[in-house]
Amino acid sequence: MAIKKILVTGGAGFLGSHLCERLLARGDEVLCVDNYYTGSKTNIVPLLANPRFELLRHDVTFPLYVEVDEIYNLACPASPIHYQYDPVQTTKTSVHGAINMLGLAKRLNAKILQASTSEVYGDPTVHPQQESYWGNVNPIGPRSCYDEGKRCAETLFFDYHRQHDLRIKVMRIFNTYGPRMQANDGRVVSNFIVQALSNKPITIYGDGSQTRSFCYVDDMIDGMIALMESDDDCTGPLNVGNPNEFSILELAEKIIDKTASDTKIERHPLPGDDPKQRCPDISQAKADLNWSPKVELDQGLDYTIKYFESVLN
Repeated sequence: MAIKKILVTGGAGFLGSHLCERLLARGDEVLCVDNYYTGSKTNIVPLLANPRFELLRHDVTFPLYVEVDEIYNLACPASPIHYQYDPVQTTKTSVHGAINMLGLAKRLNAKILQASTSEVYGDPTVHPQQESYWGNVNPIGPRSCYDEGKRCAETLFFDYHRQHDLRIKVMRIFNTYGPRMQANDGRVVSNFIVQALSNKPITIYGDGSQTRSFCYVDDMIDGMIALMESDDDCTGPLNVGNPNEFSILELAEKIIDKTASDTKIERHPLPGDDPKQRCPDISQAKADLNWSPKVELDQGLDYTIKYFESVLN
């Protein structure tokens, strides 16, 4: 197989660093682009010695002029704490970033994958969520900068596909967890693990009955690469996630048990527009990519807890 030169935007982030690592392991050349807004150089330090790895500090809201064969567009803060900190910049990263990366792909005739999100479904009225569902999104709420930014990016990808015959892939990522999550990113898995390991109260919003599905990072990267390598007519949008559903309370109890923590559960009011249910229908990914997640939540949590034990000590 010929060596590809692959651009990964947001390559120093949680998912991006795992993707860079996997692409290098199979022999590709990787150009990692990140502005370190939420990504961390620590995530990619082990890759710096690899001669096929190149690192560029750059903000995707500005054009980029490089020569590559494929583009994975992962650049955007993905946790509510980070994307709500500077909501205007979040929308610009999704929309201007998509425009700039699509323009680059058009010039190079490169294949391009958009890391979209289950947030495009908003607070869903359909369960589980299928790709044909248009969503239930508040366009002016506190999460809108991310939800609508990602929806607009999908629009741009399909318009470039129709108007310029660009080879696109759109992947709707559901909750993902694993090593290299940030300790302070406000996501439920990292939050609970850090709180339990620190013997601080585990904060649950609402009564904890709201559900999520949790996909281990290795499975997510498998799905991402499988989609990029699929036939050109497999554009997506495609749900990638783990369909096994757990309540937030169940997750908290699992983590308390696994960490043997003395922590207690503390309840807080539910934030605005927080989805009550989030679970992917992955029948399309199974059919088109022959992909389904392999790592069960118990096993993935063990890996993730071990990681946080190493970085918190």
